[in-house]
Amino acid sequence: MIRTADGDRKIEDLATGDLLPTVFGGMCPIQWLQRYSLKKSDPTKAWDKDVLPVRVARSALGPDMPHADLTVTKAHSLLIDGVLVTAGSLVNGTTITLYDASEHNELEFFHITLARHDVIYAEGVPCETLLNGDVNRVEFTGHLRQDGLLTSQDAPCAPLLSFNGGRSEIKSRFRSAISPWIDRRQKLDIIRDELEERGIAFSRQSELGVVIVMCPRV
Repeated sequence: MIRTADGDRKIEDLATGDLLPTVFGGMCPIQWLQRYSLKKSDPTKAWDKDVLPVRVARSALGPDMPHADLTVTKAHSLLIDGVLVTAGSLVNGTTITLYDASEHNELEFFHITLARHDVIYAEGVPCETLLNGDVNRVEFTGHLRQDGLLTSQDAPCAPLLSFNGGRSEIKSRFRSAISPWIDRRQKLDIIRDELEERGIAFSRQSELGVVIVMCPRV
């Protein structure tokens, strides 16, 4: 569900020209909406993990944030504490996980583009729109090139944080491990750690049938 000037609407019901409230640019019309699907070449085999999107469970980021389970691609960023963080960097095995698409032979994806890179609201969560020209952060770029979208470079609307490969995440885990004694964690480390703590607490409370209300530390 995407927040629009007329209330929340399903992303598949949106169209070019629809007005969306944004974090940085006020009310902006949709400039371009890409909808495409991927099918398994062999239905008997599992999906490649690089294709699977990330599922952010209801209330994973805070009370009622998101309002309902939110599914985005790994490279898609969420605005958290003033910075954009790729969803793939936040996977914690509890409330933020790779989506299990084993029962599906086809996955459908959507990209929303505004005149400038900005942040809109999906299930109540601030999420980025498509960043024009940054092919390294867009999956399935063939679809975008076919429609002539990747023609100009766009500047990110906020600082972008992401783990760039296994080594950077290993270093991050090491910083988190020694933080009780020497805290050298960077902003992304802290965001990831706080959401992991929330996910663990949420899972434990859910097992007891208790609804928790807690927010990440600022």
